[in-house]
Amino acid sequence: MVKSLPMKSRRSFLTQSAAVTTGFLGLSKYLDSNLQAAEGFSYGELKTDPHRLLDLPEGFSYRVLSFTGDKMNDGYTVPGKPDGMAAFDAGNGKIALVRNHEIGHSGSSEGPFKDNKKLPKGFDESLIYDGGRFGAQPFVGGTTTLIYDPKSGKVENQFLSLVGTDRNCAGGPTPWGSWVTCEEPSDMTSKWGQFHGYCFEVPSNAKGLTQPVALKAMGRFRHEAIAVDPDTGIVYLTEDRSDGVIYRFIPDQPGKLAAGGKLQALKIKGEKEQDTRNWPGNELTFPIRERVPVEWVDLENPESPDDDLRFQAMEKGAVIFSRGEGMWYGSPDNVGESSIYWACTDGGKNQSGQIFRYFPGENSAEGELELYLEPNDTDLLKNGDNITIAPSGHLYICEDNSGPSMVRGVTREGEIFSIAHNALNTSEFAGACFSPDGKTLFVNIQNPGFTFAITGPF
Repeated sequence: MVKSLPMKSRRSFLTQSAAVTTGFLGLSKYLDSNLQAAEGFSYGELKTDPHRLLDLPEGFSYRVLSFTGDKMNDGYTVPGKPDGMAAFDAGNGKIALVRNHEIGHSGSSEGPFKDNKKLPKGFDESLIYDGGRFGAQPFVGGTTTLIYDPKSGKVENQFLSLVGTDRNCAGGPTPWGSWVTCEEPSDMTSKWGQFHGYCFEVPSNAKGLTQPVALKAMGRFRHEAIAVDPDTGIVYLTEDRSDGVIYRFIPDQPGKLAAGGKLQALKIKGEKEQDTRNWPGNELTFPIRERVPVEWVDLENPESPDDDLRFQAMEKGAVIFSRGEGMWYGSPDNVGESSIYWACTDGGKNQSGQIFRYFPGENSAEGELELYLEPNDTDLLKNGDNITIAPSGHLYICEDNSGPSMVRGVTREGEIFSIAHNALNTSEFAGACFSPDGKTLFVNIQNPGFTFAITGPF
């Protein structure tokens, strides 16, 4: 077993363009074990919210758009545990916000129905993915959609847009205007009704419940998030396991995910034993701020009835990541290469989180991977989860930990700053995303279930 991964063919970030080099020289301040908060970019100190919901910098404000238990326009109630979401242009200056709800089978009391142990009378059962069997209660996880007018500050419509799924954590927007919601079941082997652990697609222009279609070719595992490369239509996927892998789905028809395609897993080129976690005691050490060449291995059994897809991938040399969660496509320096970013919640030598960056290769045949951020200082970042990229180029990260949760930002110079603090409780932030015009940041506090619109000098 080697002590470190090979550096063959890799390129250091310090050999990139001047603008990118400047960014990573700044970033290097955060990658040592004895980190200090940066003196540089900042929106200023967070101001105490008299309502004890969100502490924000001076000049920023928020609106509460939705709360668990509110009555929606379709007569159902807002489900609990809002999680990943994305914002879409709904026309006439309106925004469609499609939002996950991380409700498992045992959490049905937080579902949208008056009695979540059974379907409402007259409910069209073709519109629920898993209504239960042999008298079992239905699954009530899924998505809701809000139509928001930023000019008036009002939610004009709010409705259930997918139901019958299990623990919808994150997902991701597509370039063709839909939201891919991902299941992360706690139980991958029992079959209450349908098998779970799939992705589902929800059009952003849906007017109500959409027909639930499991995208089985995209793999059955404990999904977390996806990101789509708009140049190729390839979908990248994270897996929320301490021994998970990173997948990609090459659709047969770009933009038509239900038409099938090929599932692959990420592998470090030329290596058999691979591990990016950098945990204490690991013999393998993954380098920081270095591009490492990668390739992709084909997977033959994406539906994985025995919940062993990651093990199939590892047998072919797939690299291990710890708790892959939020994922986003873009360029946080706004001058460099666009790429795929994802968070690994408890990676790193202090297990306080990592951020990775993947650069697709020519024709997406191969590519390069780098460990973009591993602070190992919980005062700067603790257990990053959902992520997004602001129009300014800043990377925004939602924290998910047992302490005071924050929304953090990372500049292209590598400076970490705070944008929001959960002043209500210790629940996680989730679902950070920007409006299409970049003027509004949407975010959730998962428990007891708030959705906010934050405005300010982003």
